[in-house]
Amino acid sequence: MKKRKLNIGVTGLNAIDSPGPGVSVIRALREATSFDVGIIGLSYESLEPGIYMHDIVDRTYSIPYPTAGIETLLARIEYIHEKEKLDVIIPNFDAELYPFIKLEPKLRAMGIHMFLPTLFQFEERHKVNLNDFGKKYGISVPHSKVIYDLNTVHSLPSEFSFPMIVKGKFYDASIAYMALNST
Repeated sequence: MKKRKLNIGVTGLNAIDSPGPGVSVIRALREATSFDVGIIGLSYESLEPGIYMHDIVDRTYSIPYPTAGIETLLARIEYIHEKEKLDVIIPNFDAELYPFIKLEPKLRAMGIHMFLPTLFQFEERHKVNLNDFGKKYGISVPHSKVIYDLNTVHSLPSEFSFPMIVKGKFYDASIAYMALNST
């Protein structure tokens, strides 16, 4: 019996110290026994190592950063789809989920499938909503606080103990080991 071939677009092709998950996702797809796969790398940077791993990625196309807007992304995906007949796209970064969620109905109409949360689910699980999310679903989450103003940092030692983790909106996390002298 001939296996069905799926053309799958995958993002997150960084394979550096802070790797994107795309290369691991591709390796897992290549291990599948129930279908054959053509991997279309979707890259934001020409230096993403995954695009040069020719045993991993069959073809690669650049796509615009999420900040370029959903219409720009849609135009690029339409072009890639015309060339590659994509069956599935697997976005792998938090920052790109919003545009792909917004484009999901248009992409589905083109025959491109994704498995993504709804916009409500995506918004609900943001870091700023973590405490409420944990309470709503009975999930233990670490105590956290969203900081909008640098002056708020001085009050943190009264609420938290050291070391503490300071996380960025999408990426980056740093360990803070002690309070700064505020005098």
